[in-house]
Amino acid sequence: MGKNKLFKFAKLETYPHVFQATFDEPNREDFHMKGKWSKEFFKNDNPIVLELGCGKGEYTVGLGELYPDKNFIGMDIKGARIYTGATQALNKEMNNVAFIRAKIELITSFFAEGEIDEIWITFPDPQMKKTRKRLTSTRFLDFYRNILKTDGLLHLKTDSNFLYTYTDALVSENKLPTEVNTDNLYNSEIVDKVLSIKTYYESQFYEQGIPIKYLRFKIPHGVDLTEPDIEIEYDEYRSYNRGAKMPDEKK
Repeated sequence: MGKNKLFKFAKLETYPHVFQATFDEPNREDFHMKGKWSKEFFKNDNPIVLELGCGKGEYTVGLGELYPDKNFIGMDIKGARIYTGATQALNKEMNNVAFIRAKIELITSFFAEGEIDEIWITFPDPQMKKTRKRLTSTRFLDFYRNILKTDGLLHLKTDSNFLYTYTDALVSENKLPTEVNTDNLYNSEIVDKVLSIKTYYESQFYEQGIPIKYLRFKIPHGVDLTEPDIEIEYDEYRSYNRGAKMPDEKK
């Protein structure tokens, strides 16, 4: 492990707004803040918005700046990437932003039933060969609705045509209430300052002319979810994951 990563990991240990899992299995134990984020950390009753696979935390920090009357938590397993957003939030003295370093599969160990108002998923690995690992699969949607309020929202923003098509089919198959659905966000008539926030990877995709897709929907409680029976063409380009380098980074 490089000295830079070791430095970042050491700094994260000192950040009061960064929390790290000490366990690896879902529900093995509950995190001490579960059900207490509003009262013990944020110290208010404002809505809590969660960004999954937050990477460098562009959305977590950006949303926190746009909406000081809401609380935001970014969650990712990559500590070296979380460091960027966590440091920005610290330097800006933002008291409505926190980060969790943990696997997303552990989400129900960190949050209680109905504790979260909205979930953002921004540019995840589409996991074209592994349905179970897709962050919009029925497996993960069951996790999400366990912690979402009854009318809570799920946002998906992606470059991947594969993941968009899959999620769109899943939403249709299960008749999930949908508020927004577009396969070309920046060529649509949707005007929303939230959607104008671009992650590092989104900017790279956008500059390459890859359309950005966006879905916003709800996941009703008490309904059995089923996977769509659909064949989807794989993306023709490589959808870079959080750990990969974009072409301009390799020069």
